[in-house]
Amino acid sequence: MSFDAVGLGNAIMDALVRVDDSVITELGLTRGQMHPVDHAAWNAVYERVHGLGIEVYSGGSCANTVQTLGLLGGKVLYCGQIGDDAFGEMYARSMLEVCGVHALKTTSAHATGKCLSLVSSRDGERTMLTDLGAAVHLPTIGDFAEQIRKARVLHLTGYLFLGGPVRDAAFEAAEVARAAGVPISLDVADPFVARTITNDIRHLLEKYVDVCFLNKEEAEVVTERPPHLAVEHLAGWCRTAVVKLGGEGSLVRQDGMTHRIPVFPVRVADTTGAGDAYAGGFLYGWLHGWPAERAGELGSRVAALTVAQLGAVCRDRAAVTAAREMVVSR
Repeated sequence: MSFDAVGLGNAIMDALVRVDDSVITELGLTRGQMHPVDHAAWNAVYERVHGLGIEVYSGGSCANTVQTLGLLGGKVLYCGQIGDDAFGEMYARSMLEVCGVHALKTTSAHATGKCLSLVSSRDGERTMLTDLGAAVHLPTIGDFAEQIRKARVLHLTGYLFLGGPVRDAAFEAAEVARAAGVPISLDVADPFVARTITNDIRHLLEKYVDVCFLNKEEAEVVTERPPHLAVEHLAGWCRTAVVKLGGEGSLVRQDGMTHRIPVFPVRVADTTGAGDAYAGGFLYGWLHGWPAERAGELGSRVAALTVAQLGAVCRDRAAVTAAREMVVSR
């Protein structure tokens, strides 16, 4: 069986809760950032906010993008590692509901990874605490290598390269794709990643990646340039470069031209997964040979659907399909 897109990522259950910004201050967290924590620290914060009403979904940046592609009509497959526990069962079931199939690995040695997203009740900005658990202990991609060889694109995220056995598995996947001539898409995914492993990200972009996604801060860190120059620099490494500018839209550089993509304003409920959704929409258009500005428009439209709800993936197939058809009909 061949797929339009396959993804390797950190399989993380998302727990989302709306909080006043004062809670983030009280907890000593940096607003809008991802904070790596251990199981005990994660549980301590979870206990502090659990009475505020927590919603749980399958997540992880790569999984969000792969699921979005699947909801748009792409044939997709996701690989990651979960624990042999209740969260792991929920995660696998959720992936099956959206994608129809998965390539998840299961271990009894570690609990399923989890991310607590504290969503600001003021503007939807999310502050995350992540316990990667089983996700970072994936030792090898195993038989997933064969699925990579038959895919049209492999999608990875910067989180994979922060450390743990999964780092080696991610490089293994990249080598398999490169040897097979399969394009690679990389979403740096978080400013924390860009700052922590800057040189690794540069190496990946120069050696392996065909399509890259970075937000404004990530692009500035990796290229040491402002966004309008960063996207040009990134396109010198990759065939297609995208710099996401939040409420100001995005910049797409392809074939020597830069396109500015607008946002589609909505009432923001939760910014979790907006960039992941954008990547999913863009890759759908890219895989179908659309011009860069049309692929960017679909990314922007799907991202708008995502931020208008709580959760990182818009699971309303009718709404996602309507967004796709709106761009197709133009």
